[in-house]
Amino acid sequence: MSKQKAPFFKRLGRLCRLAAWLFRTGRNLRAIDGNNAEERDHAVVVLGKGALDALDIELEIGVPPQGNVSGTLVVANHVSWLDIFAMSAVYPSSFIAKQEISSWPVLGKMGKNAGTVFINRNSRRDIEPINRAICATLQQGQNVSFFPEARTSSGLELLPFKAALFQSAIDAGAKVLAVALRYYDEAGKRTARPSYADVGLPTCLWRIVSMKKLTIKVDFICVSDAAESEDRYALKDKIEESIRTIIVSDLDDAV
Repeated sequence: MSKQKAPFFKRLGRLCRLAAWLFRTGRNLRAIDGNNAEERDHAVVVLGKGALDALDIELEIGVPPQGNVSGTLVVANHVSWLDIFAMSAVYPSSFIAKQEISSWPVLGKMGKNAGTVFINRNSRRDIEPINRAICATLQQGQNVSFFPEARTSSGLELLPFKAALFQSAIDAGAKVLAVALRYYDEAGKRTARPSYADVGLPTCLWRIVSMKKLTIKVDFICVSDAAESEDRYALKDKIEESIRTIIVSDLDDAV
């Protein structure tokens, strides 16, 4: 991992700004009208940009998809809790998240107010009602994002995708947008330091604020028509392979 670290007081400054952002965002989310899609989407974009700005994180955005892609199932690899803020800053949507996040201080409440759907990934009984809920949301023209790896990776690899929630896009006749997230240090090298795969939230946060510089690249890879897929497994395989191609494309100097 990179030996370059931010000065101690810069780390504390980032934490203070993040705390202030949490307070403002929690207040703003409580005030939004959940039935007003435009208001909710604007709040989600502001939420994402605010978190990244507080932590001095730069965002590099690839070419966005062309045409009308509302009511799209957005699928991405999962590296860190920062993934949600990076995606929200450029592509507002509701998120599917693991049930444990709903109990996190502040962030859990914020997620609920922003329209996050929390699911128990260990219970297959949750899958059918969640798919119905996602399908209905997509048919209403709202985007829904989820991480089919079902857990975080180092960011330098791609874990096998779970196929279950792809069924919602098929049932809704929706588009599926594949997104790749990659993290880079101050030297422009791929890094696993922001990963949430092997540490708790406090340790992960301290690693992030301790980095001299952090850049997240968001690449929009392809838009697929779920209605053209044979089944959810074929759709999953297509999206998984498209994301893997980007994830492994520049790993030679990873740290």
